[in-house]
Amino acid sequence: MRYKVDAKESFEQSLLFWLDRFIKSKLTSLSNRHVEENAKLSSIIGSLNHGSKTMEELKELAKEARNIGLIGINLFINPLEKFYYYIVPMGLSSLKEIDEELLSEFLASQTGSLSDATKKNYRIALLGLFKFMDKQNEDEKGNSHQFRIELKNWGGLGGRKGEKLPAHMYKEELSRFFKAIDETEFKPYAQAKNRLLIKLIIFTGMRVSEALGLRVKDMVKDGEYFVFQIRGKGNKPRTAMIKCEHIEHDLHEWMEYRSSDSQLLFQSRTGKPLTQAYVSYIMDKILMSAGIRKEKNGAHMLRHTFATLLYQKNRDLILVQEALGHADLNTSRIYTHFDKERLKIAADTMDGLS
Repeated sequence: MRYKVDAKESFEQSLLFWLDRFIKSKLTSLSNRHVEENAKLSSIIGSLNHGSKTMEELKELAKEARNIGLIGINLFINPLEKFYYYIVPMGLSSLKEIDEELLSEFLASQTGSLSDATKKNYRIALLGLFKFMDKQNEDEKGNSHQFRIELKNWGGLGGRKGEKLPAHMYKEELSRFFKAIDETEFKPYAQAKNRLLIKLIIFTGMRVSEALGLRVKDMVKDGEYFVFQIRGKGNKPRTAMIKCEHIEHDLHEWMEYRSSDSQLLFQSRTGKPLTQAYVSYIMDKILMSAGIRKEKNGAHMLRHTFATLLYQKNRDLILVQEALGHADLNTSRIYTHFDKERLKIAADTMDGLS
């Protein structure tokens, strides 16, 4: 079914109307393989069909969807929430007044302090919303309004030269970190689970969402290795391996505690999927115990640490790309910046000449 651009009486209500439908479209198109509470997802979609009364209500529905496994929804709801509170006070009379220039001004004024990766997420969210509206709006005569938002010339991105190098741990920090994994105290039923989860990420470089989505049947033992079948971004499959000696004790202990009702390898005490917020809590506690503080302390730093050491040890970008599941080799190229041996060659350039 298609709707008028200005579907409601006021600009604010019309914008919220379209945000409801766009977020609903994302909830039904994102991979739901990690969602076990299907009734809850149906309830959230039903609420969006009826329409949110406020932006806060829409944000809460998106939060509920994220908590049951649709992690990717944050890519859209966070930028669009900020856009909502930016544009509503302007007093526009119609959504048709929104154009490329206004969106560029929003991005320039609201994302200046953010990383390039986050800025790209803002652009993706805006493009997604307005392309959705281009396809779904229609007036009484059957005509549709086309926003034709492209944001190709937005100059807010600094390019690869403007990006910060990803936070990672050095070898001397890693020895303290591994010790802290085993020594940090958690509640008895979560002790082995937390150790196993963090070790899987640091020893394989898998994303947090990939680790949380692992099912018991995705794991098999092959000689002295455990082999994991991972579903990465875009539902793309890849394989990760880890030596049994690193996780066998924790795995055995966790399987003794774990409920057999869920297919997921990792779950809460009540059998529900774990959240990224829970993993952040684990990381904070372990890092504090190890006396390590970084600009970004989340578990994604473990993935960067794995990739950095993998490249330093093998000098093989293709291997890094395959191990991390990068679609583009250029994404893996960032880890060459940590190659001190290559930099030493540059440092020796003027030897014997000065």
